[in-house]
Amino acid sequence: MAHTQRFRRVEAELGPVDILVNNAGIIRRENAEAFSDEDWQAVIELNQNTVWRLCRAAGKRMLERGYGKIINVASLLAFQGGIRVPSYTASKHAVAGITKALANEWAGRGITVNAIAPGYIATDNTAALRADPERSKAILERIPAGRWGTPADLAQPVVFLAAPASDYVNGHVLVVDGGWLAR
Repeated sequence: MAHTQRFRRVEAELGPVDILVNNAGIIRRENAEAFSDEDWQAVIELNQNTVWRLCRAAGKRMLERGYGKIINVASLLAFQGGIRVPSYTASKHAVAGITKALANEWAGRGITVNAIAPGYIATDNTAALRADPERSKAILERIPAGRWGTPADLAQPVVFLAAPASDYVNGHVLVVDGGWLAR
């Protein structure tokens, strides 16, 4: 309920929240057999549970007005298993599922819920991969675009999903990966 109260405060100060972009996430890397419960819980709490709570809080306010757009950030790993990132992979599968479930429930009530699924993007979360010459090389060889994505590569897909141009797009997970999944 705290998230709903926060949305009411934000809206009292700034006006209605018509667009929510859930773009927070952490990753922990470890072999599955050694992965700690603490690391599992930390990733699931932020990447999955917080997305759910914010969608619910924003969605409740949007439903009262009959309009809104929610854009969640999933991951390429919503479609694959990943390596040494079991909680991240599970959480991003969950984000894709939350996106689809809410789209089904809210589409007829004026709310669109979509997600983007970034591939390998040069961020703090991928610093360890980029710093490992062998792993970075293997990743780059698999990306048809031949480069790591940048945060700027994600901006226009998010703008599209927030714009009226996407009013009939709902429950979609838009992959932004330089062609990785096409290989």
